[in-house]
Order: sequence, then structure tokens, then C-alpha cells
Amino acid sequence: MNEREHLGSRLGFILLSAGCAIGIGNVWKFPWLVGQYGGGAFVLIYLAFLFLMGIPVMTMEFAMGRAAQASPVRMYQKLEPSGTGWHIHGYASLAGNYLLMMFYTTVAGWMLQYFFMTAVGGFEGLDAAEIDSKFNAMLASPALQTGFMGIIVAAGFGICAIGLQKGLERVTKVMMTALLCIMLILAVNSIFMPGAGRGLRFYLMPNLAEVRRAGILKVIVNAMNQAFFTLSIGIGAMAIFGSYIGKEHALMGEAVNVALLDTFVAFTSGLIIFPACFAYGVQPDAGPSLIFKTLPNIFNHMPFGRAFGSLFFVFMSFAAFSTVLAVFENILAMTMDLSGWSRKKSAAVNLVLVFVLSLPCALGFNVLSFIQPLGKGTTVMDLFDFLVSNLLLPIGALLYVLFCTRKAGWGWDNFVREADTGRGIKVRGWMRPFSTWVLPLLILAIIIIGLL
Repeated sequence: MNEREHLGSRLGFILLSAGCAIGIGNVWKFPWLVGQYGGGAFVLIYLAFLFLMGIPVMTMEFAMGRAAQASPVRMYQKLEPSGTGWHIHGYASLAGNYLLMMFYTTVAGWMLQYFFMTAVGGFEGLDAAEIDSKFNAMLASPALQTGFMGIIVAAGFGICAIGLQKGLERVTKVMMTALLCIMLILAVNSIFMPGAGRGLRFYLMPNLAEVRRAGILKVIVNAMNQAFFTLSIGIGAMAIFGSYIGKEHALMGEAVNVALLDTFVAFTSGLIIFPACFAYGVQPDAGPSLIFKTLPNIFNHMPFGRAFGSLFFVFMSFAAFSTVLAVFENILAMTMDLSGWSRKKSAAVNLVLVFVLSLPCALGFNVLSFIQPLGKGTTVMDLFDFLVSNLLLPIGALLYVLFCTRKAGWGWDNFVREADTGRGIKVRGWMRPFSTWVLPLLILAIIIIGLL
């Protein structure tokens, strides 16, 4: 067996965990949800759920990884009572990591393509309809889709193959620092645009009329969903990073740090997007079209738009690639634990495997567009996204909670002993009944709502 590697610093651990959590979803989806569901009111409900649900589950995942000093495929075997079947979820975690990367590598490729297209002036002088057709032409090209997906896969496994500290940790520190700096530059630029004030009011002021219009239940459900999914908990990603750190710091404090960094990025992306939309009279639209169709149009009309547009898509590429790197590390750790192979051999085998597995998604918009698994107009990507977001993540999180709170699993006392080792925020007594009974019900509600 390979000896367990460890991260070189606490900062590396926090940035890596945050990098895994910070993805395209919370960069474009969070601002749109805030705008859709009552501005500042949504933000407050979201933060409440983040602290009630996201942080406890993340603490549990960190604790299981650190106690076992192993990836999810071996973690349960070290912690579970003998004769129980908890370890089956370890293999489901590995499948979930592969499934996530089968569509995420394609989306990360889009961000990279848009950076190049913006940097070379590919959108200059185009109107909204022409920008729209440019996006559709990109999706229709099998060569572009597989080529950029392949670049992401090769770069990701290439960095992970170098080593945990020299490759992954070093690159993530540089990339996440750059990401935060770029975000601040873009946010300041947006805030000081003429007419940006309306966008800031729309984004930050609690709008109770909007909350009533959307329906308070819908607002709560969306805030709960977003708070839960934004942290990438449920497929063992955080357990891996837990296994790479020492015992100096209590784990709930580390979960709080990661959640705050994740929320800062999501919140700041709204400061970038909303003032720009309102300054140029654009309704902040839903979903990916905002990024790929609306924003290039705004950059076209902005002073130094090409430079700011290029910076924006560097930031989006970093947000996507930080998740890719973190999940590739999970896949490598699990492969090494199962096979006993070296890091380099595991990376080489997985590079080929993940590239092949990602092809159906990259080709799902062109060659394989006749496959519409969830009904007319849907793609292979929609199916993979549904399986990961609506099933694997919440069911995985529910299993972690049950494992850490039930005598038939690892049990509350073992969990608290591990989580509270070191300096920092400790698990409180009142959290036990909440984690044992309320938290599983909340996660169950998310699973049912996701299926409906």
C-alpha cells in the first residue's frame, strides 16, 4: 500500500476544499436565484440553511476522512462496526465522482473556449442574435467539444500526477488566489458603472413583494437546495481532504472557513453580474444563457470590454477547473487505495478512462443529440447532472449523517471525539438531537423535492 500523503499547509487544505465547493453552479446560479427570489431576503435564508445543514454534514465528512486516514472506498471499512454494509457507499462515492466528471469536464471546456474567443475579439461587433448563434455553433462542433474537454482532462490529471503538495496544492493556491483577485477587480468595475445602483438594490435589498410573488415555500426550498448543493458534500470529496490534514485544528471551524469562502465567491459573482446587467438594460436571465449569451453582449458595449470579458472567463475557467482538480484527486486517491498503484500510474489510467467516459456528454449536443434521455430537448448532460445533483449528493449526505449519529454506524461519540480534536470551534451539545433527527428529515425533503 502507498503511504498516506499529507497537505503542506492549513491554507492549502482550506483552498482545496473551497476549490472543490466553488464551481460554475454557485457562480451563475446563486446570483440568478437571489434575483429571482427576493434579493437580500433569499441571501439571509440561504445563509441560515448553509449553517444549519451544509456545515454539519461537511464536518462529518472531514471527520470520517481524518479518522480513517483513507479515501471513501476504504474509509468505511476502517470505521464501520464489523458485519455492516456501510462500505458499499464507498464504491457509490467513486461512481459519483466519475459521473460528476463525465459532464463537468465538458462545461469546464466551454469556459476555456469562451476565454479564447473573448481574448481574440471573437465577439466584437456582434449583436445579441449573432452571439447566440456563436454559442450554438460551438456546441454543434464535435471537434471543439472533445478537444477542449480533452485539454481539461489532460491538464487536470497532469497536475495531480506531479503530487499532492508539489502539484495539486501548489497550483490550487495560485489559481484560487488569482480567482479571488480577479473577482474583486471585476466587482469594483461593475459597482462603479453608471446606472449600477439599480442592480445593487435589486441584488442586495430584501424585496418582500418578490418573496410573496414567488411564494415563501418556494423561496425556502430554493435557498435550502442551494445551501446544500453548493458545498459538494455527499460523494466523499471532503472526506478525502479530511484524510490529508493533521489534528491541529477542530473540524467544524474548518468547515465554517470553507463555507465562508464558498459564499464569498457566490456573493461576489452577483456583484459582478447584476450591476452590469442593469447598467446596460439587460434583464438578468436564468441559467447558463446569462453567462454565454448575455454577458458577451454587455462586454461588447463596455469600455475595455474585451479585457474585462477575458478576465471574467479566466475567473470562470478557474472556478470550473478548481472543482475538476479536486474531484480528479478524489478519483486518484480512491484508485490508489483500491489498486495499490502509484500516483502516476493511477493518473495515466484515469486520464484515458475519464476522457472516454466524458465523450457521450461532449458529443451529446451534436453527434449524439438524438439521445434525449429525460424527454424532448434534453441531453446526456441533463441526465448525468440529474443523477449527481438529485440522487448521489443528497443520498450520500444522508448516509454520512446516519453513519455519524447512529449506534449501528460510527456513532455520535466517535464523530465528536474526532471533530473536536485540535483548536477551534467545537461541536455543541444541542447539535446532537438536531443532527440525529432534524437534519436527516431536511435532507430527505431535498431528495423528495429533487425527484418531484
